[in-house]
Amino acid sequence: MKTDLLAELEPVVARNLDRHLAMAKDWMPHEYVPWDEGRDFMKVPWHPDQSRLTPQAQTALEVNLLTEDNLPSYHREIANRFGLESAWGAWVGRWTAEEGRHAMCIRDYLVVTRALDPDELEAQRMAVVQAGFHNAHRTPLESLAYVSLQELATRIAHRNTGRFVNDPVADLMLARVAADENLHMVFYRSLVKASLEIDLSATVRAICKEVTGFTMPGTVIPNFTRKSMVIAQAGIYDLRIHHDDVVLPLLEHWQLFELEGLDSSAECERERLAVHLDVLDLQAAKQRERFVVAAARADRKKALQ
Repeated sequence: MKTDLLAELEPVVARNLDRHLAMAKDWMPHEYVPWDEGRDFMKVPWHPDQSRLTPQAQTALEVNLLTEDNLPSYHREIANRFGLESAWGAWVGRWTAEEGRHAMCIRDYLVVTRALDPDELEAQRMAVVQAGFHNAHRTPLESLAYVSLQELATRIAHRNTGRFVNDPVADLMLARVAADENLHMVFYRSLVKASLEIDLSATVRAICKEVTGFTMPGTVIPNFTRKSMVIAQAGIYDLRIHHDDVVLPLLEHWQLFELEGLDSSAECERERLAVHLDVLDLQAAKQRERFVVAAARADRKKALQ
């Protein structure tokens, strides 16, 4: 990878930051919270029966919030990778400020509507933020590829959660959060596109590495594997969505399989990526089949009760 990549990308960052600021919409987190539903927890302690959400919706919103809560770690990651000088620093600051609103409004919604146990939610926030999120070995190019994937995945997770929750207040709130995430994805996606023109093979290697090894930033959440399965079975975010709506659209945008002039190692990584996509597609199909069987079994059991 060229050592001056960040410097070469700086004009691209500046242009995309200007575009982002022109498209971004300022919004007030407090306007998305039904404050009139609030009650004193000391006078009226929380009880599970107070939540109007299904267990699946509770899990999805909990994971969405706890993922957003880890912003201090995310800020540290991109600040360390991209720096705090020039246009890069301006972007890091703007991105962090925008992201801060997401946890703010989701938490207020969950607390005011008594959707989740506030004590347990705070205990988990402490655990997640203390664990942090970090990958000291990720290069700036790999970070750009990762956040492109992650921002798109997060956008879809928020939007699908809003639809699933069956509460117009939550749906509107999460649609607003998802709109932010989409603009963030567009910013990072554009930088990856520009990186392909600066250092083609290194960028392809970075993309391949991050796609094949991708994990959501919420993996530090307690019991994340079980919770992610609940979310997948609810149809909010599963392997099929990841393959069809996150990975493939980005690879198509970057025209990854049409690029010519790769060095031998990048070509090898691209071949490995093609195999990975076939395996992921098969895994996605099998996962959906398992969910169909499980749903049918649950329906039969319910009918016999």
